[in-house]
Amino acid sequence: MKPFGYLRAGSVDEAVRAGADHPGARFLGGGTNLVDLMKLGVETPPLLIDVSRLPLDRIEELPDGGLRIGAMVRNSDLAAAVAVRDRYPVLSQAVLAGASGQLRNTATTGGNLLQRTRCTYFQDTSKPCNKRAPGTGCPARDGAHRDLAVLGHSEHCVATQPSDMAVALAALDATVHLHGPDGEREVPVTDFHRLPGDRPERDTVVRPGELITAVCLPPGRPGAHSRFRKARDRASFAFALISIAAVLDVRDGVVRYAALAFGGLAHRPWRARAAEEVLLGAPATQGTFGRAADAELTAARPLRENGFKVPLARNLTVGVLAELAARS
Repeated sequence: MKPFGYLRAGSVDEAVRAGADHPGARFLGGGTNLVDLMKLGVETPPLLIDVSRLPLDRIEELPDGGLRIGAMVRNSDLAAAVAVRDRYPVLSQAVLAGASGQLRNTATTGGNLLQRTRCTYFQDTSKPCNKRAPGTGCPARDGAHRDLAVLGHSEHCVATQPSDMAVALAALDATVHLHGPDGEREVPVTDFHRLPGDRPERDTVVRPGELITAVCLPPGRPGAHSRFRKARDRASFAFALISIAAVLDVRDGVVRYAALAFGGLAHRPWRARAAEEVLLGAPATQGTFGRAADAELTAARPLRENGFKVPLARNLTVGVLAELAARS
């Protein structure tokens, strides 16, 4: 039994002060990932700061036509919100593709972004792991890595970020709002998660004591269609081998706008900028879609057991883009 303290925060400021005053403290929302990691001994926070009752559970319209999603909005409520389903269907689809109905009823927007890798070595405290214990090594590189990264990994870590929601948010150019000891700041969701480099223990750019308060979406693009698709080992309650979130605007047979993000391929949601460059202004054909996928995936560095992810990602990309183009 590992003892820990508990504080129910009455305000955002109180939560942030407590986080700053207690190094290693963790904010507790739904707890669907954090509590599991505490049971495994991976997370051992000296203090849990309960933020579940803070007034951060609303979805609000922004003056520019975008949406502000509070950090405590439950995943089920986010997926079901009319404004999300109508204007950002890729986000609703991504949330519904994750976990189970029971977990979505508990999991929060902020917690979803902060969930940690499902790499088996990270979750097993009897094994070395640079992400859990820096400097101990990455046995996944030569061990079981079928589900792990082919893009952006390093010799220190090949883990993947498991959030489906974050992949859709990356394609939608969302912004994460943080409140910390030094005040408020905004971070593009594409910069929120880190690549491992030589500091794989740092999943995100969140500073000590900072609390996610909201995620903001820019206005949707009129005429654009979007889709989230996920390839996994079983039809439900499984993490992605590969996922893709795509937003595509095709007019007169030409791609006018494209935004793509991959999940399951890297340490963070992977915004496919090279693919987008190929797509923009090009004819909306399967040949173009294949060239776009190839442009992005040329940087892939698969390991012994996960090379299948590269052609799978290509096929998934071509299929989703073709579907969206046909709807335009």
